[in-house]
Amino acid sequence: MRTISLAIRIIRQILHDKRTLALVIIAPILVLTLLSFVFNGESYHPKVAVVNGPINFIEKLEDNNAIVARYTEADAEQLFKDLKIDAIINFVNGAPKIKLDGSNTSKSQAVLMLVKNASLPPIGTELDVTYTYGYKNMSGFNNFGPILIGFFVFFFVFLIAGISFLRERSFGTLERLLATPIRRHEIVFGYSIGFGVLTIFQSALIAWYSINGLNIMLVGSFWLVLVVTLATALVALTLGTAMSSFADNELQMMQFIPIVIVPQIFFSGLFDLSTMPPWLQAVGRFTPLYYSADGLTQVMLRGKGWDYIYKDVLILIGFCVLFMIFNILALKKYRRI
Repeated sequence: MRTISLAIRIIRQILHDKRTLALVIIAPILVLTLLSFVFNGESYHPKVAVVNGPINFIEKLEDNNAIVARYTEADAEQLFKDLKIDAIINFVNGAPKIKLDGSNTSKSQAVLMLVKNASLPPIGTELDVTYTYGYKNMSGFNNFGPILIGFFVFFFVFLIAGISFLRERSFGTLERLLATPIRRHEIVFGYSIGFGVLTIFQSALIAWYSINGLNIMLVGSFWLVLVVTLATALVALTLGTAMSSFADNELQMMQFIPIVIVPQIFFSGLFDLSTMPPWLQAVGRFTPLYYSADGLTQVMLRGKGWDYIYKDVLILIGFCVLFMIFNILALKKYRRI
């Protein structure tokens, strides 16, 4: 009887916690829906520029669902530089010379398979392949390493900052601060700077260890990696503190993970966005991890400089400012200043 009474009390407690109940229902539905869009999306069709190629070769590529167009060598090189095509197939003396991006192993393998299926050169003959950024047989860990660095920095900073800020409320520290003349924006800036010191150290350590300890490929500048990683961490810091304003305990803070963190994984580059519906691709542009992954990939795998990543960094800073404003407004629920 006492067991039943205890069970009834727990059930009532859960039913009264509307936020937990909603997240338990909404979170798995949201994640499963995103998974369905990812795995039920269209198959990826490699985009190839053919220079001086015979028409029968082009037709065979198109029969294998490739997106093929004939270009001059100069035009093809420009499209390749702008990352609008996956490969250039240039016929020299009747033999194809293949130029691949190489930073995405799955796309590179798809192009090579297409060429082999076109039987030019015959299957079994070694293909003449040049990798612009990656290299032959590049591991998947190197391929997705930059994305994973951004994700784990974002995930752990979000969690630590959110729980730490929540404890400030739980222990009464925030309420005592709010009883003083200090203003909301001063509180937010103060906490952001305080947590930011740890964030800088954590981000630098993760980036350094990933590159030097795990040997993730780095073509560009390590300092630019730190810039993108730090911007990512600051976004996670401000978002974590903002979300903690709507949590009453650590459990509720953890419940934000499947709503705030997990959906961003699908837009970070671990999955091919081009196979998703256009409206879902557009949603990805509103997630911080999209820009973090793009910036880190450009630097680490393609060796790009500040000219290529400054937009990603500025957008991340914009997210940071937006979440800080959101955090300042959220403090109104504790005190109007």
